[in-house]
Amino acid sequence: MGKKDKEKKDKTKKNKLAKREKKLQEIEREISKNRKKMLKVLGKIAKMDVQDYVLKNRDGQDIPFSDLFGDKQELIVIHNMGKACSYCTMWADGFNGIFEHVQKRAAFVLVSPDAAEVQREFADSRGWKFPIFSGADSSFIRDMGYQTEKGDYWPGASVFHKDETGKITRVSKTYFGPGDYFCSVWHFFDMLPQQEPNEE
Repeated sequence: MGKKDKEKKDKTKKNKLAKREKKLQEIEREISKNRKKMLKVLGKIAKMDVQDYVLKNRDGQDIPFSDLFGDKQELIVIHNMGKACSYCTMWADGFNGIFEHVQKRAAFVLVSPDAAEVQREFADSRGWKFPIFSGADSSFIRDMGYQTEKGDYWPGASVFHKDETGKITRVSKTYFGPGDYFCSVWHFFDMLPQQEPNEE
């Protein structure tokens, strides 16, 4: 291959790469735009006034929901399905790493249907740093839409706001599932070469 042919080939390769990078940027902008739209819709779906539920802390003591805010106006609640759900455990393990950063902006807690003593033992075994609360004796999980009429649970998150008068409003919510934005493991797996099934 001559010098001119090589230069032509290299130029063609660079042009293809530039087009692909441009296409990637367009896709990323579209995803970002649609995510903002999605968050607005989620906010409209989630919005509701919230009563001052009573949950149990890791020691089994009754704690008013309003106390979960601490000195913050916003509260992020992770709706965890409990010890039996391995996916929920993986999500919570990931939140453990970002907890210190998140709590600078908003209070951050995990609520599950497990009894307080079960929660405490399991959270300690995982080294979770964030506060945990049991909704076992409360209608909180069901009222927020994370328990079905059949009694099954769904994982996800809700964001609440408490104003100066103490009024609590849910301002956003989402559900968790494979491939979501809330577990980085999925996205690393997506980048790995897909394994083809063995054919024998």
